[in-house]
Amino acid sequence: MVARNDWLTRYSRAMARIVPDAISTVAIMIVILFALSLALGNSTSATFDAWYRGLWMLLPFTMQMTLILLLGCVLAATPLFRKLVVSISKLPRTSTQVIIASVLCVAAISYLNWGLALALGPIIAVHFAGEAERRGIPIDFPFLLAVNGGAGSVWQFGLSASGPLMMATPGHFLEGSTGTMSLLSTIWSPASLALVTTFPIAVILVARALMPKQAQQLSDFPSASKLAEPLQPEQSGEATFSSRIEHHWLIAAVLGIGMLAWLYYHFLVKRSSLDLNSLNTIFLMLCFLLHGNIRNLSRALQRAVVSCWPILVLYHLYAGVAGLIQFTTIGAAASDLVAPISTRWTFPLLTALAGTIVATFVPSSGGQWVIQGFVTIKAAEAAGVTAQRGMLALGVGDQMGNLVAPFWFLVRAEIAHIDFRTFFGYGLIFAALWFVFGVAAFTFLPC
Repeated sequence: MVARNDWLTRYSRAMARIVPDAISTVAIMIVILFALSLALGNSTSATFDAWYRGLWMLLPFTMQMTLILLLGCVLAATPLFRKLVVSISKLPRTSTQVIIASVLCVAAISYLNWGLALALGPIIAVHFAGEAERRGIPIDFPFLLAVNGGAGSVWQFGLSASGPLMMATPGHFLEGSTGTMSLLSTIWSPASLALVTTFPIAVILVARALMPKQAQQLSDFPSASKLAEPLQPEQSGEATFSSRIEHHWLIAAVLGIGMLAWLYYHFLVKRSSLDLNSLNTIFLMLCFLLHGNIRNLSRALQRAVVSCWPILVLYHLYAGVAGLIQFTTIGAAASDLVAPISTRWTFPLLTALAGTIVATFVPSSGGQWVIQGFVTIKAAEAAGVTAQRGMLALGVGDQMGNLVAPFWFLVRAEIAHIDFRTFFGYGLIFAALWFVFGVAAFTFLPC
């Protein structure tokens, strides 16, 4: 065990020295794809136009995603959530129990909604690692962050899965080719259900086997350690009219109840489905109601907003990369490479590999399906498999791309107040585990 853990630690540190930051990575991607576009016969002006079209095509989506992350962090700072997580973190008595409880919490939240899991997963790791350290239980904090990141992968086939929800909605962009796809044939198919139940178990087993012997505890990371501390009460100042308004529960209650009334109208009167805007409305309503007053909410927002800069900036840079793939012949050329060797048995692997490549450049699952959906269903038809199998296999690759690209590591690192390089290498282990389980599920199980 010692030798294995030593190599794992050396491996993680080597990756930390090699991996560039997310902005440098996206710059490298742009240069490579720009040159590839020219090599495939696209003109310089057409390539520039494709990049620029992509650069700003995710403006509304960027704000929606920023709010999901921001409001998720604000929810994590509410007294109710902190008490819940702290209470659960006190239950484990061993390292194994810490891993089990942490993985199951993150996996359950992730299955409900990926944005909430992205925001809360690092906070869960902070509280569990902090409580373990107080009890003298050896838990490596960066490794636990990577473990939680891996466990969150089940969102791909959960209740917020972008592609399946899109394809189940009448009027979607591929309805003429596939019709609408029932969720029973996608996220609730036997293959998907088997994956989301067995993968967290595999994460627990691998995490327990590879937990570094010489643990870097939470206290080794002072900025992250502060997140486990409750917000300190404000020093009472002059009791002015404005301060009374900010601290009174009525203002927050009025806003929260108003949003609750809109949600009732949206879901029960209009019979509309859950979307990003209604999801953010739910988050914002809960933030108002659970923080209790405007002042507490404002303080939580000030702490949470510093975690959102990667999405605000990098989403547009990655969108430029997506534009180079979508609006030049690069995407079609990539699909043509795998068509001759695609069969019933190789199709899920090849589709997952293609999804991984694109997801490394495109930080949006819905956006990736828009880019690759048509090509994927045509390739599935040619290989003699269902369009559902093609979409689900692509989802494996999409999450694989999320697990290997620095972008999402950086987002989780900003929430946890830690350098993403400290756990990037560990994260690649769970990326490989996800890929193996996902490809096996959609190759051999019914869907």
